[in-house]
Amino acid sequence: MANATQVEPLVGKELLQKVKELDDLSKEDKAKACGYYTLTKSGAPRVNMMKFLNALIEAEGIQLDSSQNGNGRGGRSASFRITVQSNGNLLIGSTYTKQMGLRPGDEFEITLGRKHIRLKQLGDNGALLEDDDE
Repeated sequence: MANATQVEPLVGKELLQKVKELDDLSKEDKAKACGYYTLTKSGAPRVNMMKFLNALIEAEGIQLDSSQNGNGRGGRSASFRITVQSNGNLLIGSTYTKQMGLRPGDEFEITLGRKHIRLKQLGDNGALLEDDDE
C-alpha cells in the first residue's frame, strides 16, 4: 500500500532536464525528486543512489561496459563459465580463443585433476609452451 505514492523513475533526457532544474538540491534530494527511491515498511523513502547515478551515466550516453566484442557486432560478454552440453562436450567459445590469439589447429595437452581440467598449449613441435601467468 505504501508503494502507491511512489513515482516512476525518470530516464534519458527527462532525467537530465530534471537534474538541471534541481541544481540547488543535494544529490540525495535530486535522486528522490527523480523517482529513485523505495518506501520502507514504515513509509520512509530510501534513496537508490546507485540506480540514480547509473541512470545519469546512461542518459549522458556514456558506455562504461563494453557492449561490442571487437568485430563491431554486439553479443554476449564472456562470463568465464561454461556448461557441459547434453552430448557431454565442453564448448569453450570463440571469445576465449580470440582473447588468447588461438588459431584453428592449435593443440593442447589436457590434464585432469580432482575438480579441474587444465589445458596447456602445445607448440608447433608438440612441446609445451611456457606459461607466462603461472
